[in-house]
Amino acid sequence: MILILNLISISAFAATPKNHKFYEKDYQNYWCSANGGMTEVILPDKARVDCVTKTHAIEFDFAKKWAESIGQSLYYGEQLHKKAGIVLISENGQSDEKYIKRVKSVANYHNIDLWIITPGQMKCK
Repeated sequence: MILILNLISISAFAATPKNHKFYEKDYQNYWCSANGGMTEVILPDKARVDCVTKTHAIEFDFAKKWAESIGQSLYYGEQLHKKAGIVLISENGQSDEKYIKRVKSVANYHNIDLWIITPGQMKCK
């Protein structure tokens, strides 16, 4: 009986995004679908592009991981001969502003298209 309860609590815990309102994949699926893209495109080197549209190769990341999103988006764009793009996920309002400011600066300098998505933009499932 205890084993069953432990398994139930572990699976319930696994179903909840850790420290986030939604999983990154939820934002990715919502945004990519709304923009006519395909998710999880696998490159020859096995790297996975979060979303590929007709014109863009796009990386999704939570705001704190802004720096990682830059390198990945540039690499994916180069590999697919598409424009690099980033969808930065902002779940923490004002406290994410410093990350948004940083990524905007670099994205502007390197001609990376940038979108910001928040939990409020997500449609209920």
